[in-house]
Amino acid sequence: MKKVTGLACFLILFQLQLRATGDTVNLLFVGDVMQHLPQVNAAFEEGNYNYEPCFRYVKNEIEAAGLALANLETPLGGKPYSGYPRFSAPDQIASALKETGFDVLLTANNHSCDRNGKGIGRTIKMLDSFGIKHTGMFANADERAERYPLMVEKNGFRIAILNYTYGTNGIPVDKPYVVNLIDTGTMVKDLETAKLAAPDLIIAYLHWGTEYARKPNENQKELADFLYCKGVHLIIGSHPHVIQHIEKRYQANGRCRGVIAYSLGNFVSNQSNTNTDGGAVLRVSIVKDSTGTFVAEAEYALVWVYKPVENRKRKYFILPAAEYENNSSFMDLTHQKKLKTFIDSSRKLLNEENIGVKEFRFN
Repeated sequence: MKKVTGLACFLILFQLQLRATGDTVNLLFVGDVMQHLPQVNAAFEEGNYNYEPCFRYVKNEIEAAGLALANLETPLGGKPYSGYPRFSAPDQIASALKETGFDVLLTANNHSCDRNGKGIGRTIKMLDSFGIKHTGMFANADERAERYPLMVEKNGFRIAILNYTYGTNGIPVDKPYVVNLIDTGTMVKDLETAKLAAPDLIIAYLHWGTEYARKPNENQKELADFLYCKGVHLIIGSHPHVIQHIEKRYQANGRCRGVIAYSLGNFVSNQSNTNTDGGAVLRVSIVKDSTGTFVAEAEYALVWVYKPVENRKRKYFILPAAEYENNSSFMDLTHQKKLKTFIDSSRKLLNEENIGVKEFRFN
């Protein structure tokens, strides 16, 4: 064994010190957090809404992330609670997401206006009261100017987060409220504003694409290319409710500068058609050195929503799919088959279409 010289020892210690002082940040992204009415009813226990069981099996992985983000695809519009087509969920879904370890919720999606301006205002108020960082919709233009893009500092990184939706299901945005809509002119201005803060990393969460389509459409591809060329590092998609592929983008020097996840599918919902009953979790490790910011690693894991009936009541549990694919004997045969179908179909797509992004298993 070669002897470690004093210089080599110093270099090793110096590199370790850099690691300890913030040259790496680990990010985690999930897809759509939906609340259909059966989910709301399932969470009701002893006069209150309890979502802890739903997130119990994925909590450790979420908490371990340096920064965890999710698309909140329902307003917190107050009672009466409702599901599709115009959602309003209990406030406890947001507090449960915070308790699970999520740091940022994205709110610009096609259901932002389901409870009109009152729902937008109440959602903002409740997320602020829980101390949850969020972006995508605003009380008015002045608030947007003050709070957007959302800037987050983590492990010595300054991170700019943007969020836009293709539309709001034809429901107009009541004035003075603002919901960010996909518009390249507005995006360019927002990126210019973001860059004034000298971010190390820029993330854009986009609600886009064709529902239930397993491949991105041309508009998604063009917009992803546009944003990447304008300096966005990570582009995360939602809305199709099924998984679409994930790709790394490389620089000429061979370093990975960015990642595009066209759709992470459903993190939790009541949808049960093939490929809609789960989604992907994307884990990205970002490194910063004297040459800039780059992607050290990007991996995905599959999650699946297990919906058993217990004591004549439907329950919802998000499961790390790979952990249970050979350990599903507690399920009935119908659920076992659905889990296998989701895993096989998702892996086939991602193994064939992904660029540089492999599967990982939850800790």
